[in-house]
Amino acid sequence: MLELSLCCVCALGARERERERERVMLAFALVAGSLWILLELSSTLMEKMQAQELLLGLRLPELDDLGQLFRSLPTSTLVGLGALTAVLAYWLATRPRGIAPPCDLSNQSEKVEGGGRRSMLGDSPELLTHYFEDATTLYEVFQRGLHVSGDGPCLGSRLPNQPYKWLSYKEVMTRAEHLGSGLLYQGCQPNSDQLVGVFAQNRPEWIIAELACYTYSMVVVPLYDTLGPDAIRYIINIAEISTVICDKPEKAKVLLGNVERQETPGLKRIILMDLFDPELVEQGNNSGVHIQSLKDVEPPRPDDLSIVCFTSGTTGNPKGVMLTHGNVVADFAGFLKVTDKVIRPNKDDVLISFLPLAHMFERLIEAVVYCHGGRIGFFQGDIRLLSEDMKVLRPTIFPVVPRLLNRMYDKIFSQANNSVKRWILNFAAKRKAAEVSRGVIRSDSIWDKIFFSKIQASLGGRLRMIITGAAPTSPTVLGFLRAALGCQVYEAYGQTECTAGCTYTTPGDWTSGHVGAPLPCNLIKLVDVPEKNYFSSKGEGEVCVKGPNVFKGYLKDPVKTAETLDPDGWLHTGDIGKWLPNGTLKIIDRKKHIFKLAQGEYISPEKIENIYIRSEPVSQLYVHGDSLQACLVAIVVPDPEVMPSWARKKGLDGSYEDLCKNGELKKAILEDLVRLGKASGLHSFEQVKNIYVHSDMFSIENGLLTPTLKAKRPELRQYFKQEIEELYQNITM
Repeated sequence: MLELSLCCVCALGARERERERERVMLAFALVAGSLWILLELSSTLMEKMQAQELLLGLRLPELDDLGQLFRSLPTSTLVGLGALTAVLAYWLATRPRGIAPPCDLSNQSEKVEGGGRRSMLGDSPELLTHYFEDATTLYEVFQRGLHVSGDGPCLGSRLPNQPYKWLSYKEVMTRAEHLGSGLLYQGCQPNSDQLVGVFAQNRPEWIIAELACYTYSMVVVPLYDTLGPDAIRYIINIAEISTVICDKPEKAKVLLGNVERQETPGLKRIILMDLFDPELVEQGNNSGVHIQSLKDVEPPRPDDLSIVCFTSGTTGNPKGVMLTHGNVVADFAGFLKVTDKVIRPNKDDVLISFLPLAHMFERLIEAVVYCHGGRIGFFQGDIRLLSEDMKVLRPTIFPVVPRLLNRMYDKIFSQANNSVKRWILNFAAKRKAAEVSRGVIRSDSIWDKIFFSKIQASLGGRLRMIITGAAPTSPTVLGFLRAALGCQVYEAYGQTECTAGCTYTTPGDWTSGHVGAPLPCNLIKLVDVPEKNYFSSKGEGEVCVKGPNVFKGYLKDPVKTAETLDPDGWLHTGDIGKWLPNGTLKIIDRKKHIFKLAQGEYISPEKIENIYIRSEPVSQLYVHGDSLQACLVAIVVPDPEVMPSWARKKGLDGSYEDLCKNGELKKAILEDLVRLGKASGLHSFEQVKNIYVHSDMFSIENGLLTPTLKAKRPELRQYFKQEIEELYQNITM
């Protein structure tokens, strides 16, 4: 019984001690909470610092002291105090908070050398120039917004009693690009010397006009009523503003009044955001000012300017070819119409982009891929690494120029380094070519598996279409590659002035030696060239093109436009063509770059170059002649990959550079050129009589090729002036 009593007493004592600990902990929580509340109630940083110092100076009671302090208080009182503390804590935690200063408000700047002061918020000794690395111009700022927003709402406006209507970032960007393109077509220049006035109240079109100028590197000049009429006249004159975008007809009338009084003679164009009466247009015409609606500028119509693409400039300065949206769409449509039954571009298509984007041929094919949701992969920038890029990208569409096809062909045959291998390769190609002639295009035949799979794999292994253009392609090369690559290979012909192409291989016609039939978007006719004995009555003559894909003229060059585009709308290409019996076109000569030799014979050097370029060791060449000489000479650049092995077959060894200086190699190349010339029917006076072997390639970088990889003849003539003179001196006729 005694033991039981002792146990009960012990249990009661333990419970009492537990309650006491709970009371002490609650008391401690109340004290801590009170101290936190004191700090939170300090409204300023300085007050908080002073409160912290005050608390640090206080002697806080020990835990035992707190126990003694609250031991006499009933539990209900402690619970009430706890509830009050909790309520105060919740209010303090959820109440609106003031902005925390980023620095000590009593020391917000610092002195710098020279007597100035700078902010305390700089992260480096240098002054801040931009916040985001990808937003260093106002144009980039908007682009970043477009990206970050995920094409979210951008500009909103509303009519009375109507909700806001929003333009998305992408809509704003599109309208700005359209307006900017329209300004260029109206004569504005895409540079910072072009100042455009904006005379309007705050509205979405104001921002669109501003962004349009930034997109094309033009400068915005805001005009507003409170400046006063004198200030507006002064700004228009001093800034040489020829175009003003304004919101209301009333403002346009103010501007026209200034022109009528000869106070702002440079103003030539007013673009209005709001509707206006025809009388305003008549008033503008009387003053020499063109009045138009913003809606007439954007969005673009088919006959609005799309791009000014400067041509190659093989002679003289490049000419700016003005192509409209309708021009590009027409050529685009022609291509799709020809191929829609056999090649349907889709979102799984991948294009390798390595041809210069200055080339409309490349731009057009890329547009086709974009239009169908496909992908564009760009090469690394080094043509020597193109094969690596293709292996990784695995493209399905491959726009290419003949020069690269020639190199591909030469490299394949250079690896067949003996007569047996070459015979086997030709045999396999002929077997595949027999299939191609029947319209069978495949890459899984026995010949592919044994001979051509490695070639196909070097191009990614997924090609289903190759398009070549920009220059004539050797029938031998084209025929072999159609067989070896196991994909559809098309040849196109055209020039920038007809957007890109005007003829195209018809699917199923895998014969070589022509450039296909006219595209559905244009007409082609041949006209007489009597000085070269070509007559349309014989199915030969200069190729002329007419259709919606034909350009509108050269930018600010009416003389050159009239030389190229006749009054009936026919584009004179300067190429000589011949109709074949099947209705396809064959390019046989060039009207341009014609010159006479001393004896009076006409020479077309490009025709000769297109024959000589088939020589196995030759990568590039330039045929030269003039009216003071009786014969032709040439500058020849051998192929660094093919020439050394070709030379070894002739019993010549050495490095590429040494072989280029070897007289025996020069003789062997000249003999091969003459052989090709004879086989192609060149006259004796059309054959070169001497050559200079040059070891460095013609390139865009050294100024000898245009951006579209065509030879710049005047530059080549000047660059090799000394070598050409020496070639003529060493000729014995």
